[in-house]
Amino acid sequence: MIVLFTDFGWQGPYVGQMKAVLAQHAPAQPVIDLMHDAPVFRPRAAAYLLASLVTGFPVETVFLAVVDPGVGSQQRRPCVMHADGRWFVGPDNGLFNLIARQATTYEIWEIDWRPDCLSDSFHGRDLFAPVAAMLAGGELPPMTSTNLADRPADWPPELAEIIYLDQFGNAMSGLLGTQTDPAAELKVNHHRIPYARVFAEVPQATPFWYVNSNGLVEIAMNQANAAQRLGLEIGMAVSRSQASGLSGGAFGRDF
Repeated sequence: MIVLFTDFGWQGPYVGQMKAVLAQHAPAQPVIDLMHDAPVFRPRAAAYLLASLVTGFPVETVFLAVVDPGVGSQQRRPCVMHADGRWFVGPDNGLFNLIARQATTYEIWEIDWRPDCLSDSFHGRDLFAPVAAMLAGGELPPMTSTNLADRPADWPPELAEIIYLDQFGNAMSGLLGTQTDPAAELKVNHHRIPYARVFAEVPQATPFWYVNSNGLVEIAMNQANAAQRLGLEIGMAVSRSQASGLSGGAFGRDF
């Protein structure tokens, strides 16, 4: 299967144009729209988000991932990565670095193949989609073995920032649930947020943090929009602190 992960948005022609290429070159392959609202222009935040999602897919899945503010420039190379049996096609701008770091084994190549017509601004359609179709069909395009770009080498194993806001106003962070003590509070935008296991354990419109189904720490409210009420944005710092006995509605400021 081919799995799409982009910041293109669900409106406009871009996803449809890319899927048309896949339908032409890999008509027998199912195409899964995983995300088209990845953090816009933010390959760093998107890297932590993508890394949390891949393990639910079988080996030989081809991820076509495009968060590419440097498209058409020399800022990044077009690349293919094979990590723990899964394929990844997209820009070498850090988007795949967390997956490589977490993988048992991986290889990466720079894509040498070029289509007859390559636009300057839409490599997702013209370059990455055809290559993803080739890989899904068992064909390797012309490419050269290389290493991941070292520009994001200082990225930590987990990211203490908000990396995604969903339609409900829940704020996903790059913090790992396995590294976060339920006794801890989170601090974000001058608020102190306590832990709850599920939404139903807190009163309506009460903020809390929990470990989401992808294993990341997420800030939410029961039946309310946490992002709006707490003023949360992608890129905002999130820190952990030991609980101070606060519970219920006692927080660092009103909301």
